Amino acid sequence: MSEVTKDLLELVWGTKSSPGLSDTIFCRWTQELLGIHEQAAVGFLTLMEALRYCKVGSYLKSPKFPIWIVGSETHLTVFFAKDMALVAPEAPSEQARRVFQTYDPEDNGFIADSLLEDVMKALDLVSDPEYINLMKNKLDPEGLGIILLGPFLQEFFPDQVMYVEGTAVVMGFEDPMLQTDDTPIKRCLQTKWPYIELLWTTERSPSLN
Repeated sequence: MSEVTKDLLELVWGTKSSPGLSDTIFCRWTQELLGIHEQAAVGFLTLMEALRYCKVGSYLKSPKFPIWIVGSETHLTVFFAKDMALVAPEAPSEQARRVFQTYDPEDNGFIADSLLEDVMKALDLVSDPEYINLMKNKLDPEGLGIILLGPFLQEFFPDQVMYVEGTAVVMGFEDPMLQTDDTPIKRCLQTKWPYIELLWTTERSPSLN
């Protein structure tokens, strides 16, 4: 991180080098962290991240206003736009990615499984020990001791919601002629309606997971 860039950060965002803040610029060649506590008014993007020399956090990539300082090896440029949609509020999946990456400052794309509980607590997810162990086994089925970002986001913050249409028939008794599949979703519903049968419009029954 050049002295010019550090001076600029301190001037624009009022920050100094600090290893414990929630959003950062991480420089791989100096192992230095410069961080801010909250969403910045003016953003920062840099060619150095594209070259994998540093990592800019989402508080700087997604500022309050559509204004970004863009850095190269030698120059700083200002980009701005009138469309406030470019800086829309952080989506839950974006927040999850940001929190996950605070525990993965080198941007490896994974964290040690011992950090899963901390990440889930930071995101206000269920974090009791039994559930944490269940999620460790599910997210790390090979027992490598790591949790990958992709499967973590897909598990707790899926990008899309899928809808499957179906028809439910609730009988007062079991009818073998009408009996359908024996899926987890059906067994779950049978705890409320013991003789429910489900007819889906798709060939595959939907999953609870």
